[in-house]
Amino acid sequence: MAGGTTAQRGTPFSDRSGPSARKGAGAPKPPKPPKRPKAPKGPEGTKSARRPGPGGPGARLRRGPVLASLAAAVLLVAGGTWVLYGSSWLRVEKVSAAGMDVLTSEQVLGAAAVPVGAPLVSVDTDEIEARVRGRLPRIDSVDVVRAWPHGIGLKVTERKPVLLIKKDSNFVEVDASGVRFDTVPKAPAGVPVLELNAGRSPSARRFDEERLLHEAVLVAGALPEPIAKQTVQVKVGSYDSVVLELTGGRSVTWGSGEQSDAKGRALNALLKAAPKAGHFDVSVPTAPAVSGS
Repeated sequence: MAGGTTAQRGTPFSDRSGPSARKGAGAPKPPKPPKRPKAPKGPEGTKSARRPGPGGPGARLRRGPVLASLAAAVLLVAGGTWVLYGSSWLRVEKVSAAGMDVLTSEQVLGAAAVPVGAPLVSVDTDEIEARVRGRLPRIDSVDVVRAWPHGIGLKVTERKPVLLIKKDSNFVEVDASGVRFDTVPKAPAGVPVLELNAGRSPSARRFDEERLLHEAVLVAGALPEPIAKQTVQVKVGSYDSVVLELTGGRSVTWGSGEQSDAKGRALNALLKAAPKAGHFDVSVPTAPAVSGS
């Protein structure tokens, strides 16, 4: 068109913000890895030295005191063992015995057979105790102790007879447990003699001599000491017919061995209340009686 302007031809409109607008556009780049920290420096500005391995000089320095301690412990144990077993310092040189009433010290020491000269620590005290009790039935118990540095001590407890059984011209001693532990030619003072007359008892088949002996021992063992010293005989006719013969011609109807402790206390009270009485009955301890006063 004359005098007019014509529209300027140009390229089509394009969006520069799109991916085709950037030169070399593509996927985003990955982030850079962090930098490795630098090794710390020592006090003088140098890098720290590497730690020594297990076989380094430091380990050898630490091993020295440990080996020395072990060697000292071994020497100490060896020295102690030699002192206890090998040296002459801690050996048995003296053996003593105490607590005897009837037995002599020579009898006890002979039965003990303690190995004089042996290491004190090696002495078997249990074996000595068993040997003494086996060879001397009169001994009820024995306590064997080491008396350092050179001694062995024996403390014995003898059995006490509470009843005697006549056997020919001798007497068998019986303790409170019913143990017949010795035979002596003379009756000890203050110990009653058993007189067993149960042959005609209707209960003889049910209660044999051993059972009746047990009853007699039960009665004799329950007697208070002042009464036991006055008791001359324990007569047993049957299980429930036990009679005591006291000094001065006095007698006691005891009954059976049941409630023997209560009967002993009742008899003790009667003897104090009626010292001149000739007969006492404690077969029923809650209702004791006297007669012949």
